[in-house]
Amino acid sequence: MTGQILRWNLFIGGHLSSSVPVRLVERTDEYQVVWLETGTPMWRTDLPRGAHLRDIAPEHRPAQGYPARAGRWPMGSALIHQPAGAGHAVFWFFGRRRKFAGWYVNLEHRTHHGEDIDVADHELDITVATDRSWRWKDERSFADKTGHPAYWSAQKAAEIRAEGEHVTRLVESGAFPFDGSWCDFKPPSHWRTPARGPRPLRTVL
Repeated sequence: MTGQILRWNLFIGGHLSSSVPVRLVERTDEYQVVWLETGTPMWRTDLPRGAHLRDIAPEHRPAQGYPARAGRWPMGSALIHQPAGAGHAVFWFFGRRRKFAGWYVNLEHRTHHGEDIDVADHELDITVATDRSWRWKDERSFADKTGHPAYWSAQKAAEIRAEGEHVTRLVESGAFPFDGSWCDFKPPSHWRTPARGPRPLRTVL
């Protein structure tokens, strides 16, 4: 149902990094679109000051995962298009006054459990400017993680990159979702920023 609150849960190397409430915009058999509002109350991994989960080797993390602490979504508002069965999601990021600021392609594996959208991050991403110029992001850390049992094999890495190459062809041709669709999206005025949900019970995939 449009406006339903779901939870977008990002996992890195099998461990929860963040859990953010999002609102359902549209759902069909082919895709799902959700809205993530800047400043949304959320849960994030409680790490030592200055640390990032992707930089901590899984074997050096607590087996049960790190505890979660309250925070707020620090980035801009985003519309997220999640094609069914695809290994990526496309973010439309919006800046001040909800002006479209560009796309971000997150390479990932998604599973759905009721109101939870569990996203296993594949590290390698693509940034796409408003003029559709694009570049790979995090290629070195993607290569460094390849072969680690908590991440992906060399064969899977090739499949992840192929997924990204497929998306770049859509970018270069100006095909959906890079054809101007949704760039003027504004959430309904009656939507309020979702409240922080209960503390996540599951911190490890």
